[in-house]
Amino acid sequence: MKVEDLILQLQDVISAAKSMPFSGGKVMVSSDEIYDILDQIQDAMPAEVRQAKNIVADRKQILAEANRESENIIRSAEERKKAMLNQNELVREAQAKAKEIVDDAKQKSAEIRKAANVYVDSIMKRTEEGVATQLEALRKTHANIVSSQKKQG
Repeated sequence: MKVEDLILQLQDVISAAKSMPFSGGKVMVSSDEIYDILDQIQDAMPAEVRQAKNIVADRKQILAEANRESENIIRSAEERKKAMLNQNELVREAQAKAKEIVDDAKQKSAEIRKAANVYVDSIMKRTEEGVATQLEALRKTHANIVSSQKKQG
């Protein structure tokens, strides 16, 4: 039996006992019955104390395991946070490098475009000069032909 049940049984025995007249509330009980209940309480106490100790030990073990698990979760979250920060840093570095490459490409493109315009302008001027020289030669030839026809005719 449980200690609590045995204590209730002891109370029942005392409550059911006959009171002694003029004793100021004292009752007469069977000492054998009381000793028997007390012996049962003594026998049950170590078992309940062991059970309580086991419960406390289990509680301590459960709490220790929960603490270990929470530490693992926190450590994992911190590692994940560091990885994400590192990844974000890599992304920022990659974006900065990409911007640098794009800016450099734009600058080189502008330089190439400018050089190409200068080159085309130079070729156009030479071509224009060449065409003007040939036009002049063509006019002279035409004038010579016209002049030669006038002389013959």
